[in-house]
Parts: sequence; structure tokens; C-alpha cells
Amino acid sequence: MPTIKSRQETLRPLERAQEYLELCKPKVVALMVFTSLVGMLLAAPGAVPLRVLLLGNLGIALVAGAAAAINHLADRHIDSIMARTRARPLPTGQLDPLRVVVFATLIGALGMWILIAYINVLTAVLTLLSLVGYAIVYTLFLKRATPQNIVIGGAAGAMPPLLGWTAVSGQVDPNALLLFLIIYTWTPPHFWALALYRKEEYAKVDIPMLPVTHGDDFTRLHILLYTILLVLITIMPYLTGMSGAIYLVGALALGGIFIYRAVLLLRTRDSEVAIKTFVYSIV
Repeated sequence: MPTIKSRQETLRPLERAQEYLELCKPKVVALMVFTSLVGMLLAAPGAVPLRVLLLGNLGIALVAGAAAAINHLADRHIDSIMARTRARPLPTGQLDPLRVVVFATLIGALGMWILIAYINVLTAVLTLLSLVGYAIVYTLFLKRATPQNIVIGGAAGAMPPLLGWTAVSGQVDPNALLLFLIIYTWTPPHFWALALYRKEEYAKVDIPMLPVTHGDDFTRLHILLYTILLVLITIMPYLTGMSGAIYLVGALALGGIFIYRAVLLLRTRDSEVAIKTFVYSIV
């Protein structure tokens, strides 16, 4: 029979692995890989080659995880103040900065090697640019410099469908840029809804999110305007012939609900509606 001490020693590596996994923001990375997969499926004339499907998404996921870990490192001081983030591995002391740097470097380098060796250089370069855009430009500069941080920095988060496309085709196509534009336009109403709900916490750590600098009503109006723009852009794949009638019906139905929630948010001024709008935006 194993002793209690031996069971704890067995569990500790699993707990440590969980801490490193949390650094990678797995739910966010899962959404990014999902949009990358969509880009691959739309770019391929037939079935996506298995090598591209598996190794392409793995490489993108590893680099995205590295960017998330760098984000954890850069934001560890404000994360310790905000209720939503104070339980993360760095603020709680479960991991130290040096280990995070080593971990991010290793998985980022591994992801880049996979993309260069097994996919193509274009995808690797674009993936590296998205890492720099999110982990450096957005996290270290834009996030603290302007209330338009999420609008400008959203370009990095909108890259995965473009990366999936180039992984298959080896080139940037207008339809791939359209997929990028959809995610790019989706990002502000998605994140501003959360910022409304967490306004006091962002104000406490002096992060100039739009509700903090321009007020709730201004933010709610811009959520609605960006949502309308998003729905109009999601119609474009049908107009360009990239997608058919089934896509159009789905896009209009889901987009119509998103607009309804944005209007409700504008009229009710209820923080609970804000967080429900954020959750729906993920759907």
C-alpha cells in the first residue's frame, strides 16, 4: 500500500503540470485553435492533410500558449489585485518568474520549430508576429496606454483563422483576410462587455479600459455599433461565395441574437446583462 507521503509526491507533478497549463490560458487557446481549424477547412479544396491538421494546430497552440504565459508574467502585479486573476499561479507564488520565462521560451520555440519544419515559413512568421503583437505590443504597451487597446491589439487575437489558411495554402488569400476581419471586429464588443462587468477592478489597477475612461453608456453604445458592424461583415463570406445559404442563416440568426443582447445592454444598464453578453459572444 502506498503511503500518504508517496501519494502526495505522485500528485505533486500533476499539480505542477496543471499550474503550467493554466499559464497557457487553455480555454482561450482552444478558441484560437478552433478558428485556426475553420481557416484550414475553408482553405483546403478537399480534406485537410493530416500533417497540417495536427502539426499546424499544435504549433499554433504552443506559440499561443507561450504568448499567454508571457502575458501572465507581465501582468502578475495587477493580477494579484484583481479578483478575477489573483488565484493565477504567479500571484499565488505557485510558480516563480524564472520558471515562467523558461517554460514560455521552450514551448514557444517548439511551436515555431514545428511550423517551420513541417508547415511553412509564412505561417511561422505570421504566428511569431501574433505572439509579439499580443505578448509585447498589447500586454506591455497598448493595454496601459489607450482605451482603444483592445481595438488595436485585437489584430493579434484575430490571426488564427489566417494562420490556419496559410498553413494549408502557403499564401495569404482575400478570403483569409475576411476571416481575420470577422474575429477582429468581434473582439471589441466581446471584451468590452467583460470590461463593463469588471470596471472597478480595471480602475483599481489603473488600466484605461473604455468603461473606465469614457463611462458605461459610451461603452455600451460602442458595443452595439461594433456588433452591428460584425453582423454585416459576417454576411460577406456568403456574398463572396466562400460560404453558402446554411452559413448565411446561421450567421444572421446568431448575429441577430448578439445585436439583441447589445441593445438590451444599452437599455437596461445592468452589469449582469454585461457578463451574459460576454458569455454569449463566445458562443
